[in-house]
Amino acid sequence: MFYNVILTDGAVVDLEEIIQYIDLHSVDGRADHVLTEMEKMFTSLSELPERGKHPKELLALGNRDFREIHFKPYRIIYRVIGSKFYVFLIADSRRDMQALLQRRLLQC
Repeated sequence: MFYNVILTDGAVVDLEEIIQYIDLHSVDGRADHVLTEMEKMFTSLSELPERGKHPKELLALGNRDFREIHFKPYRIIYRVIGSKFYVFLIADSRRDMQALLQRRLLQC
């Protein structure tokens, strides 16, 4: 079974900001490489979305609704609902993830 991949508005903005930052501060082609690898991650999740682990910051709060995979240094946070999975957040793991996850995912 293949799952439909849906990026939330927030995830789209996250991805755009990451790509723009890399494009401005890195060597030519690096932003394209990161975008291609992210797209591969989404495709692989469409085949087996349950393989991601639960983010430790959310587990500490008793929340098991979300999962994550890594494309270092980035964390892709998503939730499986029926035959779809929604990407809610794409963030550099060096950020304050506890605050970011609480603000973005739990304030909804």
